[in-house]
Amino acid sequence: MIARMRLLQIDSIHVIARSPYMVLHSRLGDYDPQWLDEALESGRIAECWAHEACFVPSSDLPLHQAWRMQRSMHWAYKHAARMHREHREGMDTLLARIREGGAARASDFESEQRGAGGWWSWKPEKRWLEAWFALGELMVTRRERFQRVYDLAERVLAKLDPPMDEALMQMDHASLRQRFILDSVRALGVTQARWIADYYRLKPAVTDRELAPLVEAGQLLPVDVADWSVPAYVHPDHAELLAQAVEGKLRGTYTTLLSPFDPVVWDRARAQALFGFEYTIECYVPAPKRRYGYYVLPILHRGRLVGRLDAKAHRAEGVFEVKALFLEPDVTPSDSLLADVAGAIATTARWHGTPKVRLGRTRPGSIASALRALWRER
Repeated sequence: MIARMRLLQIDSIHVIARSPYMVLHSRLGDYDPQWLDEALESGRIAECWAHEACFVPSSDLPLHQAWRMQRSMHWAYKHAARMHREHREGMDTLLARIREGGAARASDFESEQRGAGGWWSWKPEKRWLEAWFALGELMVTRRERFQRVYDLAERVLAKLDPPMDEALMQMDHASLRQRFILDSVRALGVTQARWIADYYRLKPAVTDRELAPLVEAGQLLPVDVADWSVPAYVHPDHAELLAQAVEGKLRGTYTTLLSPFDPVVWDRARAQALFGFEYTIECYVPAPKRRYGYYVLPILHRGRLVGRLDAKAHRAEGVFEVKALFLEPDVTPSDSLLADVAGAIATTARWHGTPKVRLGRTRPGSIASALRALWRER
C-alpha cells in the first residue's frame, strides 16, 4: 500500500491512532499496526524527507537520497548545516557515541534543559539527532513506541530490502524530477498540473507545458474532466480504470474515515476542486477560532467527501468519542449513507481498541438518534 501511494506522511499527534497507521487503516481495514513497525525494522521501508517526513518504499530511497544531495538548499538541510557549524563538538561526540555504542533514541541522552514543548524546546541531543538525520549521517533503523531509534546510515542502508540501487543515485536532476512527476500522477489518480508539485514538494511548480513531452511520449494520458477549464492527466498504469470512468462504470463502494494527513486531503486546493470539500487542519488553529474541532477526520463515502467528525480515543475506557459530526450541507442523510457512516466509525473504533462509540452533537441534529440506534444493533 505504501508503494502504491509512494510515500506515507509521518505525524505524531495521537488523539486517535497516529496518522500513518490511520492512513493505512483507511485502505486496509482491520490490520495489525505492528506491520508498519516491522516493515521499517526489516528494511522494507525507510524514513526520509519527501512530502514531509515520510515512510517510503526502500526501492525509492536512492531517488530521495539523490534528490536530497542535489537540492541542498532544502530548509531542513540548511538548518542542520547551521546547527553543525554552531555545535560541532557536541554533534560530533554524539555521532561517535552511536558509531561505537550502537543505535540510540533521544531519550537515551540526559539533559538538564527542559522546555514546555515543541521543537524549540527540544534538548540539544534531540536537535542534533534530527540534524544528523537531515544531513544523511544518521537514519531511523526502527521505532519504539513511535520514538525514533537512530543508527549510522551505513548500517541502516545495509539491511534495506531490496538492497540500495546505486545506479539510481546517479540520476541527474531532470531525470529525477520527471520520475517524481510520473510517480505523483500515478499516486493521485487524476490530476491537474498545478497539483503535482505538492506531492513531493517539487520546485518550481509543474506546468502543462512541462507535461506536454510526457503526453507525446505516451508516459501520461491527457483527460478532459467535466467542469474543469484546464487539462487533466492520468498515468497509463490506470488506463483500465480510466476506461471504466469514461463509460460511467467506475463506482465508489467504500466508506471510511481519513486522517487529516491523508494524501486524499492534504492538498487543500485539490480537495476543494476535486470534492468540493473545504478543509483545514484545525489542531494548529487557536481553539476559539476552530469551526469543527481539534482533530477532525474527513468522511469518505462512495467516492465523495460527505462530512467530517471531531474524534478522540479514550483508550483506558475503551471509548471512541465522536465529539461532533458534521455532514456537508448538500448531503442527504439517507438510511444507506447513515448505515455506511456508522459502520465506518464502528470499524475504526474497534480496530483502535476503543469499541464503544460515544456520540456528541451532530449536524443535522436529526441524525444523532439514527446513528446511536445503528451502533446499538451492532
